[in-house]
Amino acid sequence: MTSYLLKRILLLFPLIIFITFFAFVLLTIRASDPAEVALRVNQVTPTEEMIESMRQELGLDQPFFIRYATWLKDGLTGDFGSSYVTHEPVFDLIMEALPATLKLAGVALFLIIVSSLLLGMICAYAAHTWVDRVLRAFVFIASSMPSFWLGILFIWLFSVKFNWVNTSGMEGIKSIFLPAITLSLGYISTYVRLIRNQILKFQQEPFVFYARARGLKERTIQLKVLRHALQLAITALGMSIPKLIAGTVIIENLFAWPGVGRLCVEAIFQADFPIIQAYLFVMGFLFVVCNLMADIMQMIMNPQLKKEV
Repeated sequence: MTSYLLKRILLLFPLIIFITFFAFVLLTIRASDPAEVALRVNQVTPTEEMIESMRQELGLDQPFFIRYATWLKDGLTGDFGSSYVTHEPVFDLIMEALPATLKLAGVALFLIIVSSLLLGMICAYAAHTWVDRVLRAFVFIASSMPSFWLGILFIWLFSVKFNWVNTSGMEGIKSIFLPAITLSLGYISTYVRLIRNQILKFQQEPFVFYARARGLKERTIQLKVLRHALQLAITALGMSIPKLIAGTVIIENLFAWPGVGRLCVEAIFQADFPIIQAYLFVMGFLFVVCNLMADIMQMIMNPQLKKEV
């Protein structure tokens, strides 16, 4: 287990370098000059002298790989530079907006886990009945709707039509439910089908028949089946957590939620490149770390994997 963890941690470094290099290159090949953009967003008419001065100030006069190495080193220490628009440190802007995003993603994750586990078990133990068909049809229809369109429907119905909740901004606990439900519906269908299929698969495994032949209680057998069935779901869920956080971009802008996703979209419209680069850096780092945590959880739940390492 220890050697496996060390190998995985060592593999994180080249993966992080690849992700950050791709993000850096993606914004480097843009058509606009960052020095000119930095001047224009502050309503300064750029001249050749001012552009050259700004390039030196931003370090854009350095060779490409030196700029990347400097940016990566500073990024690993939390220094992403300053915003072109507000001139505030990018790290402070992200840390200010990140709690709102994590709160939204956390509530959505809770809804995904509870709903998927409950509906998946009901569909599995009522397989091929009308209950199974109705639940799967409802979840499939709900998850097939685009999140932005579903969010607009929720705003119209619960805010405009009935005036039950406020759907603009982070005002009280009630304001988080509709964004969280909108964000979670796209994932619930996937995990309901996954949990249902895994439970039905493991119920046909030989260890279930042997356990019944030994006279074990059915509740004990089904708990073992559920534990095996959840292994794949936990791995997939671990990989979906950063996707869930990154997926808040549309929901945050739709519901005026003051999170990192909304900050990134505003930075895109304002061509605020340091914020965009920092966002890509943080999202890539989250993908790598959450994938590692999912593998560790899977090994803890399935001791057989330790023998294969």
